[in-house]
Amino acid sequence: MKLILFDIDGTLITSRGAGRRAMRTALERVFGAAGGIDQYDLGGRTDTRIVHDVMGALGWEPARVQDRLDDFFEAYLAGLTSEIGDGQHVVTLPGVSLVVDRLAHSADVVLGLVTGNIEEGARIKLLPTGLWPHFRVGAYGSDHMDRRRLPSLAARRAHALVGHAFAPTEVVVIGDTPHDIDCARAFGAVAVAVSTGQYTRAALLAERPDHLFDDLGDVEQVLAAVLG
Repeated sequence: MKLILFDIDGTLITSRGAGRRAMRTALERVFGAAGGIDQYDLGGRTDTRIVHDVMGALGWEPARVQDRLDDFFEAYLAGLTSEIGDGQHVVTLPGVSLVVDRLAHSADVVLGLVTGNIEEGARIKLLPTGLWPHFRVGAYGSDHMDRRRLPSLAARRAHALVGHAFAPTEVVVIGDTPHDIDCARAFGAVAVAVSTGQYTRAALLAERPDHLFDDLGDVEQVLAAVLG
């Protein structure tokens, strides 16, 4: 049995900057300033880490940031819902729908998410695509600030769901950033990289993923890699 865990932004979809815009608005509303959010590299980082980094750079102590996180995420989710709207600007990346559908209907696969998005943010982004119901488990930026902790959490949740204890070698993490590769390595999972996000093929290759694709368009080749 395999546990296949997908990242969201840059891997499954692009939401054309909706998340960053919603974060900027929420930071200004809750903290009074958005700091360097427009220059911050969001790729592969958890939402909680992003807020701490941006506000920390403005001199906010971690405890003060933590105290306002609930208010921030309430404002962020309201803004994200507005930004996503009817979902017409959310683009499902090449091959994603077919790969996800095939995996979701495989008896030997549990399909899940490992993402820096908080759980409700992930749902808002994926609902318009029709992909959300396919993912049976997940570990999110709302679970832990450190992305490296998320694959093991997803594996424990999958174990509780289906009664199979997933060894790290039975887990595959698919993502578009060096952070996705790193979190797979930290757990001992198979790392599959796809260069559909902001990182080039060369930058991802330098992190030595087990498999690297330009996109998920060659469905049979992708399935052979993740299920092999």
